[in-house]
Amino acid sequence: MARQRSKSDLPQKTCLVCGLPFTWRKKWADCWDEVKYCSERCRRRKSKAS
Repeated sequence: MARQRSKSDLPQKTCLVCGLPFTWRKKWADCWDEVKYCSERCRRRKSKAS
């Protein structure tokens, strides 16, 4: 059985809209390099941040 990783061991990024840090999620495993926003809400508000 595989040992679980603690959340502090996962990679982090900073959201371009809200500026808050967010951690890696399994659903982002294939596209982590392209992830820029912490949530769908921030992704929709990206034009307001620019």
